[in-house]
Amino acid sequence: MIGNLAKMVFGTPNDRKVKSVRPLVARINALEDEAKARSDDELIAATRALQARAQGGESLDALLPEAFANCREGARRALGLRAFDVQLMGGIFLHQGNIAEMKTGEGKTLVATFPAYLNALTGKPVHVVTVNDYLAKRDAEWMGKVFAQLGMTTGAVYPFQPEAEKRAAYQADVAYSTNNELGFDYLRDNMKGTLAEMVQRGHYFAIVDEVDSILIDEARTPLIISGPSQDRSELYMALDQFIPQLTEADYKLDEKTRNATYTEDGNERMEQMLSAAGILPEGQTLYDPESTTIVHHANQALRAHKLFQKDQQYIVRDGEIVLIDEFTGRMMKGRRLSDGLHQAIEAKERVAIQPENVTLASVTFQNYFRLYDKLAGMTGTAATEAEEFAEIYKLGVVEVPTNRPVSREDEHDRVYRTAAEKFAAVIDAVKESHAKGQPTLVGTTSIEKSELLSQMLTQAGIAHNVLNARQHEAEAQIVADAGKPGAVTIATNMAGRGTDIQLGGNVEMKVMEALKANPDAHPDELRARIEAEHAGDKQKVLESGGLFVLATERHESRRIDNQLRGRSGRQGDPGRSLFFLSLDDDLMRIFGSERLDSVLSKLGMKDGEAIIHPWVNKSLERAQAKVEGRNFDIRKQLLKFDDVMNDQRKAIFSQRREIMESGEVEEIAADMRHQLIDDLVDEHLPPKAYAEQWDVAGLTTAARDKLNMNLPIADWAAEEGVDQEVMAERIEAATDTYMAEKTAAFGAENMRQIEKQVLLQMIDQKWREHLVTLEHLRSVVGFRGYAQRDPLSEYKTEAFQLFETLLDGLRGDVTQRLAQIRPLTDDERQEMLRQMAEQQKAAQSHLTMEHGDEHQSEDDANKPAPLVQGFDEQNPDTWGNPSRNDPCPCGSGKKFKHCHGAI
Repeated sequence: MIGNLAKMVFGTPNDRKVKSVRPLVARINALEDEAKARSDDELIAATRALQARAQGGESLDALLPEAFANCREGARRALGLRAFDVQLMGGIFLHQGNIAEMKTGEGKTLVATFPAYLNALTGKPVHVVTVNDYLAKRDAEWMGKVFAQLGMTTGAVYPFQPEAEKRAAYQADVAYSTNNELGFDYLRDNMKGTLAEMVQRGHYFAIVDEVDSILIDEARTPLIISGPSQDRSELYMALDQFIPQLTEADYKLDEKTRNATYTEDGNERMEQMLSAAGILPEGQTLYDPESTTIVHHANQALRAHKLFQKDQQYIVRDGEIVLIDEFTGRMMKGRRLSDGLHQAIEAKERVAIQPENVTLASVTFQNYFRLYDKLAGMTGTAATEAEEFAEIYKLGVVEVPTNRPVSREDEHDRVYRTAAEKFAAVIDAVKESHAKGQPTLVGTTSIEKSELLSQMLTQAGIAHNVLNARQHEAEAQIVADAGKPGAVTIATNMAGRGTDIQLGGNVEMKVMEALKANPDAHPDELRARIEAEHAGDKQKVLESGGLFVLATERHESRRIDNQLRGRSGRQGDPGRSLFFLSLDDDLMRIFGSERLDSVLSKLGMKDGEAIIHPWVNKSLERAQAKVEGRNFDIRKQLLKFDDVMNDQRKAIFSQRREIMESGEVEEIAADMRHQLIDDLVDEHLPPKAYAEQWDVAGLTTAARDKLNMNLPIADWAAEEGVDQEVMAERIEAATDTYMAEKTAAFGAENMRQIEKQVLLQMIDQKWREHLVTLEHLRSVVGFRGYAQRDPLSEYKTEAFQLFETLLDGLRGDVTQRLAQIRPLTDDERQEMLRQMAEQQKAAQSHLTMEHGDEHQSEDDANKPAPLVQGFDEQNPDTWGNPSRNDPCPCGSGKKFKHCHGAI
């Protein structure tokens, strides 16, 4: 009561935000005539002047009124669209780093051009993010006309784009792309070997269209680049032999949750067997972080034996494990279980073990979009998720007023007892609206239900369209036609369709269709005729009550319901929305439908009758809010785990970039070498230990293995007054001399390139291994909860220890690899040249023959034969050691430095 009174006096926080930007809008409007008076060249000149000021240090806030006025004029000339004041408001809120909630049909696509133009004046990258590739290309082409009018460039980024084209798109002032492609390009860039190969040029400002769909709905699934893993067949086979030796006291079986876990006795028994078999290193237990992968595969072996039975969950056919669908009983050929479980079943059945796919790189959308210096978003529905946007992304939500008041009538939900009664009522309602020429949009929650409704409408003799998400272009056409008189359209999800439902139909689409059908027609005459027809159709629809949105179920999220509702009543048009529900619906079933069913029975409701009351709406919205809260908690917990990996990802990626940017990496390699020597000396000659207690033989062996040097360590240790520090200094001096000699043999330039490549290869290899270990740790750490320990704290601690192990291993591997490389001898070089000549000769004769493999690509057919036996372009270890000016071992005929040796 008091809160409502305060709102009446002071206005809501949202009202105050809207009020605060009105003076800015007035300043932009005051500059409109000045912008209109400019010639096309002067518009571009104004952009150049604004760029100079922005890059000279003037704040974007100070430039905003002039930039927005210039952009509004550019859009008016390029598209014939003059932005409304509320669109300018939306643009201001986006520039300030907020989510602008704007109703459907308010022109969000145009709104994005204002903050994109303003922020691109800095010369830094601006990304506009859309939900699918079709919209990314369409918006880049459509809004690109505005940017071109203003003297700026636009790019579209899409999957399987040629690398040069993609790089050019990212170099543009404003790049349009999907969230998936941006995330994958970020991961791919951080797997590249040189800066020149990277396509993205940083993360300055992103405007996310349909922000709730991208940052909330899609944020549950991380982006993953995967590849085949190392062969672990021996580990699977070894673990498989231990499971039959377990007794029932060694494990717990929970068939309800389909889980099998070791008991404390079982853990001890497995530990003993693994230690005896040499799988678990001496002195290491199953509880150590380094044992995570072994524990994970031991768990999977147990599940394979106890939860998966032959001829029930799978069959063995032609030496392969084929899964059986538990619902249909059909074979699922080609489907494989993940995380090593399929391999564990293959080991159990003694069939060929196929390698797992492992994660090479991964990132969640939450952590990708938090890379940007500034983030903004647009949607028709964000207010219900405002808490999540604020907590995860530090984004405020501002509801932008509509250009014209909303006159849509939102009716109370109708609740039926059964789904059959509900669908019968839906068909009657569609018939009624169709008969009076009112266009109807029918919303469903699944493809199956839309197909069922489609069959029922066909039986009732009502012509209709079903939205097919597989063909975006056809989809846009169906949405454009959905406002025609009497049109009936069934849709599963109306977010991010990118095309408005305009009453009477979409004029632009009609003109395009007519021109395709009759290319010789005069465009102006054609448009005049279509506009006249459209005016009549629009009037019919307005008289029938506007677009009728009929929803057949409530979603778990109020936001999805609001997206569907928002399709009706755009730009002040009349409209109507109504939800048909039944006690069989998922949401009703989960939240107390039994109690409601008994109440309805007592009321003596007849078949086909519905209960209609505002209390029902309110209780359903409370139920939806509960589900939204639970889903938010799940996403928040997932993010907490990913944040641990994200800190490590940032450290690794920044280290890679530093190496690529650095002209001289000799110092990094030397630091790693010296740190390794200090660690080896500490390990074998412990501080405060007497010389008699030193492990001199162990240090001599370690120096030979890791540093590739036979050093007189025993002689040094026998000298009077030699301590650990002196030993470390002598070993460092010897290795420094050894590496200096190696540099002289290779040439300084070649040696720096070798160091750089070795560093990057080792970092990538170690990071890939680390990702697999973290995945396994994540899968087993949940069990710590049974021991009253917080799984997240345990994960943080152990992930940090594993990361330290990664860094230690990296120093050792880089130093060892650099110590072992050597130039080719004259004899080896002559032998390589001889093989090259022979293989080139064979390759020439091979090119004149037909190849019989139908699936071989043209590239494969023309690929030259390698000069080095066993050459693998993915593995530099197989290339030999050609100098920079030697022929490339791949057989291309180019010099090594211009081919596989290019940096």
